[in-house]
Amino acid sequence: MDARAQYARKEIDADALRAIEDEAIADVVRKQENVGLKCVTDGEFRRAYFHLDFLQQLDGVSVTGGIDANKSAKASGDGFTPPKLSVTGKLRHARNIQVADYEYLASQSGVMPKVSIPSPTMVHFRGGRAAIDIEAYPEMDEFFEDLAQCYRDEIRVLYDAGCRYIQLDDTNLAYLCDPDMRAAAADRGDDPNELPHRYAELINSALQGRPDDLTVGVHLCRGNYRSTWFAQGSYEPVADVLFNELDVDAYFLEYDDERSGDFAPLRFVPKGKDVVLGLVSSKLAALESHDELATRIDEAAQHVPLDQLCLSPQCGFSSTAEGNEITEDDQWAKLERVVKTAEKVWG
Repeated sequence: MDARAQYARKEIDADALRAIEDEAIADVVRKQENVGLKCVTDGEFRRAYFHLDFLQQLDGVSVTGGIDANKSAKASGDGFTPPKLSVTGKLRHARNIQVADYEYLASQSGVMPKVSIPSPTMVHFRGGRAAIDIEAYPEMDEFFEDLAQCYRDEIRVLYDAGCRYIQLDDTNLAYLCDPDMRAAAADRGDDPNELPHRYAELINSALQGRPDDLTVGVHLCRGNYRSTWFAQGSYEPVADVLFNELDVDAYFLEYDDERSGDFAPLRFVPKGKDVVLGLVSSKLAALESHDELATRIDEAAQHVPLDQLCLSPQCGFSSTAEGNEITEDDQWAKLERVVKTAEKVWG
C-alpha cells in the first residue's frame, strides 16, 4: 500500500512497484498454502478495484463516474458508489491483461493457481444502452459480440500460458435479485426478466470454445466496499437461468446473512455442477463456529446433494484497495475455519 502511494506520487517507477507487489504476493501465497488451501490467488494485490483495473485495459472502455447505490444499503462513510463504465469506442482486446500476473503467481505456488477476472456483464449493467456510444455500436448485438471476443482472446492467452482455473466475478446477476435494482434497470430501458438470459448468452459466448480442462466458476456478489453492500434479495429471480443456462462449472454464492435469502433456489442446480456456499463473512470479524457452518451446509444439502457443495468466504476480503472492516488475523482465522470445517464435513 505504501508503494502504491509512492507510485501515485511518482516517487518510484512501475518496475519498483511491481517488485514490491511480487514480494507481497509470494508471501500471501505461502500463507494460503500453509493454512491448507488447495488453490491460491495473488490476492489481486496488483489492483485497486476488482474490476476496473482489468476492464480499463480493453480498448473502448472508459470510467465515467458513479451509479446510485441501493437506498436501503449500508452507507459507506466516504459516500462511495460503484464506478460506472462507459463504452466510448469499438471494444478490442489490444493487449494481454492478466498473463504476466498469472505466470508470476504460478511460479510461486505448488498448488492450483486461480485467476479472477470481472464478468463481461460488468461492461453493460451499470450504464445500460445509454452508456454505450451509439456511433460505435448502433446495434447492441455487435456490442455483445465484440465484448465476448475480448474475453475469448484473453482466456485463450491465459490458457496458453498454463492457466486452468478462471473465476468470473459478477455483481450484476446478484443485483438482478434486488427489487430496487430491477426497477432501476427497467427505468433505463432494460427488461430485468430478460437480462439474466442475455447475460447468460454473453458469458457463454465469452467462454465459447474453451478447452475441456479449463475450469470456470462465477462468483455472485452484492457489494463489498469497506464491508458495505449495495443489493439484497433471494437468488430466486435468476436461479433457473443461473444454474441451467450458464455454461460454467461452479457457482460461488453469497450466503453469509439474510440478504441472500434461503437455500430453496438451489433446487435448480443440475448434476455435474458445484455450488460453493459463501457462509463465512469477509465483511465482519466475528468468527463463525464449526457447528453453525455444518448446520447451514446440512440445510443447503436438502436442496442439492452434499457432494456438489463446497465452502468458502462469501466474497473476497476486499473488493478495493481500501480494505474491509476486518483485521489480517481475522482473515486468516476465517480461512483456517473454512479449511477445518470442510475437512470435518467432507473428509
